[in-house]
Amino acid sequence: MDVSERLYNYLERINFGKLDVSCTENSEATGHRCAEDSSNFISKKVYKRRKITNKGSGTICRRKNKDSNVSSDPHIEMETVPEISYGQLGDENSLQIVPVPKSKAKSLEQIPEKCTLPQITASQYASCSAMLSSLTVAWSPLLPLSCELCPVPQTGSSVSLLALGCKSGNISIWRVYIPECYSVECSRGPTTVTLVGLLQAHLSWITSISWALLASDSSNPQILLATGSSDGSVRIWLGNNKELLNSSEVNSTPLFLLKKVIIADAVPVSVLSLSMPAKSTHKMLLAVGKGSGSFEVWNCDIYSNNFEKFGSYDAHDNVVTGLAWAFDGSCLYSCSQDNFVRSWIVHGSSLCEVPIPSNTPHLRSSVDLPDVFISCIGVAMSPGNLVVAMARNLDLELLDPMYQARAQKAVVEFYWIGGQQLDRLSNTAPLDVKGFPCFPDKELACWESNIIWSLKKYEHLDEPLVVWDIVASLLAFKQTASKFVEHILLKWLSYSYTGSEVGLPAKKLLPCISASLSKINSRQLHLLNIICRRVMLLELKADQINRKLENLRGLSSAEGRQLTVWMELLFSSERELRERLLGFSFSASTSRMSHRATTASRPGYWYPIGLAQMERWVALNHDHGRDQLKALASEVGRHETSEYAAVEQCSYCSAPVPFDSPEVGFCRGIEGESGIGQSHTLPRCAVSMQICPTTPLWFCICCNRRAFRLAPETLFSMPRNHVDFKSSTKSSVVEVPSKPLCPFCGILLQRLQPDFLLSASPV
Repeated sequence: MDVSERLYNYLERINFGKLDVSCTENSEATGHRCAEDSSNFISKKVYKRRKITNKGSGTICRRKNKDSNVSSDPHIEMETVPEISYGQLGDENSLQIVPVPKSKAKSLEQIPEKCTLPQITASQYASCSAMLSSLTVAWSPLLPLSCELCPVPQTGSSVSLLALGCKSGNISIWRVYIPECYSVECSRGPTTVTLVGLLQAHLSWITSISWALLASDSSNPQILLATGSSDGSVRIWLGNNKELLNSSEVNSTPLFLLKKVIIADAVPVSVLSLSMPAKSTHKMLLAVGKGSGSFEVWNCDIYSNNFEKFGSYDAHDNVVTGLAWAFDGSCLYSCSQDNFVRSWIVHGSSLCEVPIPSNTPHLRSSVDLPDVFISCIGVAMSPGNLVVAMARNLDLELLDPMYQARAQKAVVEFYWIGGQQLDRLSNTAPLDVKGFPCFPDKELACWESNIIWSLKKYEHLDEPLVVWDIVASLLAFKQTASKFVEHILLKWLSYSYTGSEVGLPAKKLLPCISASLSKINSRQLHLLNIICRRVMLLELKADQINRKLENLRGLSSAEGRQLTVWMELLFSSERELRERLLGFSFSASTSRMSHRATTASRPGYWYPIGLAQMERWVALNHDHGRDQLKALASEVGRHETSEYAAVEQCSYCSAPVPFDSPEVGFCRGIEGESGIGQSHTLPRCAVSMQICPTTPLWFCICCNRRAFRLAPETLFSMPRNHVDFKSSTKSSVVEVPSKPLCPFCGILLQRLQPDFLLSASPV
């Protein structure tokens, strides 16, 4: 979808702010015609490329000149003047500029009544061009949208706002809905986009935009927008939630000016960065990068409208190109065209520069890399704030002219910052960890606290579960200091899952957690499964774990016992999630039966299938299942119809496939002449437990499970298992959105690709 084209169409309808466009020295009727054609002329003059041909005829519009005549000079005869041809370009009427021989042109004295070409001044042309020239773009965080505000029910319950800053000082605000439904076969579904506002934020170019969400009230979060301009001014805007999320018409005031933080000066603003510390729900940190190489930091209290300046720091010798906050506003990273990246920590009401950690776990040092960088053009933080990424320009003269100079223009460089010191005066106790002589104890302590902070961050449902940097850091440490990794994870599990800070060994702590999984929310279970599979059980293949093969050959007895303890914890956690999925499916099925006359399945919404397989799983696990789940399965069995038949056939030989495992199915095969049948192994859907078809499937890169149905969104926000499933499905009946998330890992599913393609996993 081309948003710029939609912006042009809107500006064309309003005549670019009602510009005064007229045709000079024409009659009133002709002038009226020129006004009607002005927008079409601007469209081809400003927005679309002019097509020049040697054919066509039309009308020449020139100023009246009594002294003009046609020369007989052959050189003058070859000159051309522009001719406007009203013809067809594709499916639209358009203006086309074609060359016309000067001999063909008639004098204006003979055809004054045919002049229909509007003329605009240079300032009007520049104004139109500035309104269409976008310089910067920014996405807002995902905003909740109630069902009453959603124009189309299938479009979901959340939106995101897109801001485009232009040379004219205008900012266009666009409302983008989440997709109607997710499909593994069609990657580009229809997207609902609405222009909700056009804001005149500055009088000069918009050079930087940054969104923030003031979530002091989770039911009605406030939207903040920071804007910077080439005139040096910075302003903070407060969003009108009703207009931004509900309005169907373009509003000129979708945001209200909250504060003029910096007035216009001679130094342009190059970059902005906002941070909303979780410890202060109504405060905001604002970093402003300048073209002079300096940056300013402001501490903003939104409720009291108090803006306090920490200071201005001459950090670089060239334009500041990137600013990124980390660790909940405790640390700031800045980069510049001078090819330097600097780290700063917040100390009271000021910033102090600290060195970037030089030691990296199991990676070569940066001094091993060739010095071919000439500038840094951007900086960004990883989701867990353990890695900083820097985009750098290359010195083409130092590259191989045959290969590198042709293909490489810039690179992205990654730095570990998990050992970043966040307090200059901190005095941590030394750790008893061997195998890391190159790591200072203080830096190891920083790694421990920062990794635990990152893990706790993902326990909140608002954070998308993207933990590749946490997994990568733990794996890097595990190769040389596995006990350090186990020490970090046991400390995190003890505090987050039991509420105790007492250090217990794994053989005592993990069984205690397994016994209390029903009291843990689904997000914590998903995070636990990822850590178990991708870190502690990495030696085992995902298929081995899924089929519960306890074949630990090649490992010592101590290693085998350790893996067994973590495998038992993983099995208990996945069993808990499966029971929650089955309980929700059974409850939704009974609700659908009672509303069958008024309810129909719609795209993008989840509805239960595979109930026969689910009932079979409950029967196979009757000794370990909960009484509530057994009662729900029995109720569904009494009202079961042909819709939920348990007949499954092999996709290859049409042989029956009995239900023996929720992971795979084995068909009985067709017996040959020797009396031995050929059995096919068929994967089952991770959501419905039915045999997967041969069509493209969803795939989880963590647990290697497949799915052709998506899990209900409610599963990923369940607080605990003993909730009343009937009450959770009563309010929405079957209006439960589905998301392409793994029901056991909580991460985004992908389309299953052939093994010979590059892996989509960043770790």
